[in-house]
Amino acid sequence: MSASLAETALLIVDLQNDFIHPDGAYGRAGQSSADIAALPERIAPLAKALRAAGGSVVSTQFTLVPGRHGEPLIAPHLKKLRPFLGAGDFEPGSWGNALVDTLQPADFAVEKVAYSAFYMSRLELVLNRAGLKRLIICGIVTNGGVAATLRDAHVRDFETILLSDGCGAFKRETHDVTIASLSTVSPVMTCAEALDMVESEANA
Repeated sequence: MSASLAETALLIVDLQNDFIHPDGAYGRAGQSSADIAALPERIAPLAKALRAAGGSVVSTQFTLVPGRHGEPLIAPHLKKLRPFLGAGDFEPGSWGNALVDTLQPADFAVEKVAYSAFYMSRLELVLNRAGLKRLIICGIVTNGGVAATLRDAHVRDFETILLSDGCGAFKRETHDVTIASLSTVSPVMTCAEALDMVESEANA
């Protein structure tokens, strides 16, 4: 049986200033994607409608913990992939670490330190304590944080819906292949279809 709207959360994976804003860590390094930049405006109407219908918005925020001298405690594979990341980037409590303004405010914000937002975080505790059983998942990147978080939600028996046009990757073909793969795990909707679902359930 499907969860109610009060038991539903829009789970936004990593749509943060340091990833998306031109002045963020990735923007300063010239690492950008038009598909990713378009996501907040597309997702915002769904976030607003879900909150108005009694649901919640949960933001997971990739975080780099600063070391003793300010340089982040960064995994070797990530440092190799993204050598431009340095002191202050994705730092807890910073502007860069925060959810982008277009999607503010989130009802809950959870720091994450790996691909899956469930790994070594308080996300599962927050969802359970808030009575949230259905997750509408969006964010970046489709083949990284989104895929890992969705699969971990699935094995924890959360109901999931993946937003096909509410996710993005740095390459369109990577996004498309990942959506096709994840469709074997979770129902897939567009943002418009999810908005219709929320409005229909709210008026039922």
